[in-house]
Amino acid sequence: MDNLTDAQRQLYYWLVEYIHQHQHSPSIRQMMRAMNLKSPAPVQSRLDHLRGKGYIDWTDGTARTIRIVSSSCGGMPILGSIAAGGFVEPFSDVVEQLDLSHLFRHPDYFALRVIGDSMIEDLIAEGDVAIMQSIPKPDHVKNGSIVAARVEGYGTTLKRFYRQGEQVMLKPANQKYQPIALKANQVQVQGVLVGVWRGYDSASK
Repeated sequence: MDNLTDAQRQLYYWLVEYIHQHQHSPSIRQMMRAMNLKSPAPVQSRLDHLRGKGYIDWTDGTARTIRIVSSSCGGMPILGSIAAGGFVEPFSDVVEQLDLSHLFRHPDYFALRVIGDSMIEDLIAEGDVAIMQSIPKPDHVKNGSIVAARVEGYGTTLKRFYRQGEQVMLKPANQKYQPIALKANQVQVQGVLVGVWRGYDSASK
C-alpha cells in the first residue's frame, strides 16, 4: 500500500478506532469535528485518498458504509540472525518468510497508537502501534494480560489487567505510575495485546 500523509493517517486511525467501538462508520460531520475541520471538503479528500490507496472502501450513494479494508502482505524474507551482544554470521540462505498478513486479515484485530510511557518496562513506548485482539467475553481475560481497558468517564488505557472477585487492578509497567483500582463493572476490556509495531526512520538519523 502507498504511504499515507499525516492527515490521512490521522483520519485512518480515528476511523479504525471509531468503527471498532461503535460497529458502524461515522458521519462526515463527526469526522469534521474529530479532525477539527470546518468544511467537509478536506474530509472527503482524505477519504478519497484512503480509498484510492486501498485502506478503506464504501458503497457509493449510501451513507455510513465506510469499512476498513484488510490489506494483504506476502511477507519478507528472514535472512538469518543478528546478535545484539557479540557477533554471528549475518546473512544466510533464505529459510523462512516473515508473514504479517494475519495481523491485517484477522477480523478480530485492530490497532491503537500508544500515547505516554506507562508501559515502557514492558517495552511498549510512546508512538508504538499496539495490535489488539477483540475479546468477546471480557470476563475470561487472564490475569496479567495487557489490555485496552475503557473506564467510563475517563477513557481508554493500556495496562496489565488483574481481577479478583468484583475488583479490577489496572497495573502500569512504569514505577512512576500507581496501579488503578476499580470495580469490575466500571471496566470494559476492549482488547488484549497480541503484538507491537515500532517503526524507525533511519533516513533522519
